[in-house]
Amino acid sequence: MGKRYTILLLVCMTLGSSFASDPVFNVGKLTEFPELQSKVTRFYPNPATTVINFEFDKSVDKTYSLLICNFLGKRMTEVRITEPKVVINLDDQYYRGLYIYQLRDQRNRIVESGKFQVVK
Repeated sequence: MGKRYTILLLVCMTLGSSFASDPVFNVGKLTEFPELQSKVTRFYPNPATTVINFEFDKSVDKTYSLLICNFLGKRMTEVRITEPKVVINLDDQYYRGLYIYQLRDQRNRIVESGKFQVVK
């Protein structure tokens, strides 16, 4: 069991390190792939207390939705993107901790994701 785990770990590390040299994952090369440029231009404040604001690139499709989940995967909020700025109220359901946001397209595929922190 120990040998299998070690081999699996080495394979994962080797595969993971190859992504760093891939131009798709190289931040300096994102201009070569315009479809990979960030759709969420900024989100603030981070860490958040009562609200968090998301600002989107003007190229964001109106069929996109913003999904926020807690770190355990529970869906907290989902809103359709209709404006270039969305304000999410962090009500009593949002406890102190890390949260994941996902920008999803009409087919529910993840376009972009990130994380933010809530401190209360």
